[in-house]
Amino acid sequence: MQRASDAEIVRRASGEGSAILTCDLDFGDIMAASRERHPSVIIFRLENETPGNVNERLAQVLKESSPALLRGSIIIVEDTRHRVRLLPL
Repeated sequence: MQRASDAEIVRRASGEGSAILTCDLDFGDIMAASRERHPSVIIFRLENETPGNVNERLAQVLKESSPALLRGSIIIVEDTRHRVRLLPL
């Protein structure tokens, strides 16, 4: 999917019932403009974007915010916290 357009990634994730994990803020903008509830988007804004650190933060987000992901949300993940915005915005 790394060569797919942002719109194609959103369509595919929505069709598969998947969430989008990204460091790209564009996906949050796309979902905000779409007025849709799915797919959920998890946006990582971390100082340390190594796989181990991203996976550790992701595990915490999933533990604390799975209901919001199932409902449809944009989650901004930072080093010490994460913020949840339910869709549509």
